Amino acid sequence: MEESADTSSSSSSHYFSIFTNYPLISAVLAFTITQVIKFFTTWYKEKRWDLKRLVGSGGMPSSHSATVTALAMAVGLQERLCRISFFIAFILTSIVMYDATGVRLHAGRQTEVLNQIVYELPANIPSLKSMPLRELISHTPPQVVAGGVLGTATAVFGYLSP
Repeated sequence: MEESADTSSSSSSHYFSIFTNYPLISAVLAFTITQVIKFFTTWYKEKRWDLKRLVGSGGMPSSHSATVTALAMAVGLQERLCRISFFIAFILTSIVMYDATGVRLHAGRQTEVLNQIVYELPANIPSLKSMPLRELISHTPPQVVAGGVLGTATAVFGYLSP
């Protein structure tokens, strides 16, 4: 009987350990900060509130880059830079950042061209014009670097604060 009480106690504390997981908290916080920055930047530039910016992709700074960079840095700081877990996180970060400026950048440019082609179609094809493709799916290199810097700063600040 005593053994089952210890097991249930340790499993419940295991569930709460997610709230003290430094790499996870760093990644989520970096994502949240970048999305809030995009939300207020949109308001400042366009003088309108756009709630989609709180969850949408694209724009300055890159939330994808900030999230994976914060995760990799937090893993590196917590587990030390010579551990395999850091190298796995680093490779993941490199792939995400490359994808943001490479594949997704070109996909976004192609989307702009496709939307322009659809816009110029005759008016008797209304179904295509009613649903334009999302163009803001990619990042420029400065946006990716800014996301990386923000992610690094988030992880370092979290590591240094008690």
